Amino acid sequence: MSVFRTIESKIEGLFEGVFGRAFRTHVQPIELARKLVKEMDDHRTVSVSRVYVPNEYTVYLSPSDREQLAGYEESLVGELEEYLAEHARRERYALLTAPRVLVTTDTDLAVGEFGIATRLVSADSGAPAATPAPELPDLPLDEPVQTMIYRPPVPPVDGAPQAPPEREVVSLTIAGRKQEITSPRVVLGRSRTCDVHVADVNVSRRHAEVRQEGATYWVVDLGSTNGTQLNGKRVERERLRDGDTITLGSSEIVFGRSLP
Repeated sequence: MSVFRTIESKIEGLFEGVFGRAFRTHVQPIELARKLVKEMDDHRTVSVSRVYVPNEYTVYLSPSDREQLAGYEESLVGELEEYLAEHARRERYALLTAPRVLVTTDTDLAVGEFGIATRLVSADSGAPAATPAPELPDLPLDEPVQTMIYRPPVPPVDGAPQAPPEREVVSLTIAGRKQEITSPRVVLGRSRTCDVHVADVNVSRRHAEVRQEGATYWVVDLGSTNGTQLNGKRVERERLRDGDTITLGSSEIVFGRSLP
């Protein structure tokens, strides 16, 4: 049996007793491990001579799922970190430090849902790097990365095959044009350098920002001249929900969250 499969078996075996029943409708630990590996693969950074991958992974769980980990979270984190390290070794990925997994609670998540955010974090001055990194200036160090939200599959009907978890689609729609959000911070404004260009003389050059924090999205005014409104009410920082309307100047932008 390969080292990688051995670690998978340890994760499954660690939870099949106490967690087997508890996690039946909750987050499955082995599914969490495999999605962490997927996020590692999806966020590779190719440098001059190496392929770097994130070394920090923040896992967001619903309050109920997090409660199931009481007393066992440290064991789970250790297994997940070992799982990531072994995957990086097998794929010949470069790591700045050994993988680190952080677990936190997000009240916006339902039972069985979880989010994963990754970062490429520089090594502490006193911590040895996992891989020598002469190309560090070229790497996107310590930059926030969009949190990917995973939902459990719909139970199969009449023995039909079970569909894989789906990722939600988050978008902004302005003047009938829909733009998918693919980063944790999206700047809206009149400047053409903004992520979402709003051609309106009443809109500031950098007017507002849509910001993701865990599983929650916020609209944040960036000190604009005419202010930012959400559903007709002026706001400085306010939580966003599917179908909300952001008004900048005389332009309306609809925020959407949905599964594909």
